[in-house]
Amino acid sequence: MRYAVAHGLAERNPAADIKPSDVLKPAKKNNHARLSEKELPELLRKIDGYDGHLTRLAMQLMALTFVRTGELIGARWDEIELIKREWRIPAERMKMKTPHIVPLSDQALAVLEEIRKMAADDVLLFPSERRDGKSMSNNTILYALYRLGYHSRMTGHGFRGIASTILHEQGFNHDHIELQLAHTQRDAVSAAYNHALYLEPRARMMQAWADYLDKLKAGAEVLPFKAA
Repeated sequence: MRYAVAHGLAERNPAADIKPSDVLKPAKKNNHARLSEKELPELLRKIDGYDGHLTRLAMQLMALTFVRTGELIGARWDEIELIKREWRIPAERMKMKTPHIVPLSDQALAVLEEIRKMAADDVLLFPSERRDGKSMSNNTILYALYRLGYHSRMTGHGFRGIASTILHEQGFNHDHIELQLAHTQRDAVSAAYNHALYLEPRARMMQAWADYLDKLKAGAEVLPFKAA
């Protein structure tokens, strides 16, 4: 219409009277509370000292894998492939409804071994305390963070934002990070293939991330790690 007015084909642009908000619903944006990178070492050390054993392991695994809370607490042993060092989450458990692969670092494998030794459940990694065949509550991790002193400052989802920020700052490939976060909206045709894209560099990235967290916890001077 602006073109028409400019070329004498119309006297005015009626579309100028319409605002996008008149016809389009605003996108809902969820801002999840999260800590800064400087606050992360203290949180990691507090998590290691948390007295709820299975909850502590859940938070440790979340920090290492930065999956969504629902994906974490619903984890099943038949999704874990120790030989391949992969956690394969089926489409029905993913927000985007496409399968997702989480490469497992040495540290993540150690956490899984500790969970296995607890023999809490043969099916679920994080069963409910009632042992009713259900997983732990969606609020278990959130309330644990509250007890650690992070009310309104950190959520389970916050680990994802922290990981994304730091990995981008350290020069890792944007596509690899987005795939690992399972952010990418994928069509049905490519869904069966894209979840396995760039597995080797993603595995190296996840191991570098786990090593980085270890150094933060140790209080060592952490130099920026470079993407391979």
